Amino acid sequence: MSRLVAITAAALLSIAASPPPIGPLPDRVMFPSADGQTTLVGYVFKPEGPHAARSPAVVMMHGRAGPYSSLADGRYDATTLSQRHQKWGHLWAQQGYLAILVDGFGPRGFPQGFSHQDYKQRPESVNEVIVRPYDAYGALAYLHTRNDVAADRIALQGWSNGASATLATMSSATPALKSRSPSSGFRGALAFYPGCGLKGHFKAGLIPYAPLRVYVGTADEEISPQECSELVDVSRAQQANITLKIYPGATHDFDDPGPSRQDIPANAAATRDATAEAIAFFASLLKK
Repeated sequence: MSRLVAITAAALLSIAASPPPIGPLPDRVMFPSADGQTTLVGYVFKPEGPHAARSPAVVMMHGRAGPYSSLADGRYDATTLSQRHQKWGHLWAQQGYLAILVDGFGPRGFPQGFSHQDYKQRPESVNEVIVRPYDAYGALAYLHTRNDVAADRIALQGWSNGASATLATMSSATPALKSRSPSSGFRGALAFYPGCGLKGHFKAGLIPYAPLRVYVGTADEEISPQECSELVDVSRAQQANITLKIYPGATHDFDDPGPSRQDIPANAAATRDATAEAIAFFASLLKK
């Protein structure tokens, strides 16, 4: 009996060690960052259901915790991706897009990501303003090599630290892209609860070369909604195509599908609204 109990306990521990997959597992791929130094890992969610031979695509940039579940327990692969990244990857696949989640931390030695408290101690190798935009454009270049992707219809989405990287990536002044236009770069981008200070690089405003939409909550514990409001205001004063939507009472990670976030009514409402807006926004940019 004791052996049976031990086996059962071990099985339960194994189950608890990683989140259950949502739908088919994505394919793991590798490709170079546009930094010319790093080989990145990506997880490709292929279109689900009827789709064109060449599908539009979405590049997804993870936040400071990395792409994997906090329960990964040292196993960092497609089976331990966080629930949020799985949810969005399959959501875009269900819209007929190919989605790729870029792991920019694992290949640099930080697969477990970082805590909110260690921001000032993070290495420059994962700098969201200077380095991570090169990862986004590395993913874009990789997608351009695939014969199942419509190369001129690719969008970008990021969360938290990855959303800050998204803002920097979309700047018309980014050095990570030589020819900056929607046809050669991204058609548009979504930034969910980014840190908008951006290390002081865009105090005079951020002018994206394609439409950019930002979503934050007033109860965010990690970033300043006021900072985002100020950035968007100074940018829009220069005719920048950037908008901000602020959700009353919503926290950081408001779209995380776990109960700790979705049991908060303001988060559940923000998730429904932002998801609907995201689908409509990308459809207006990517679907013919």
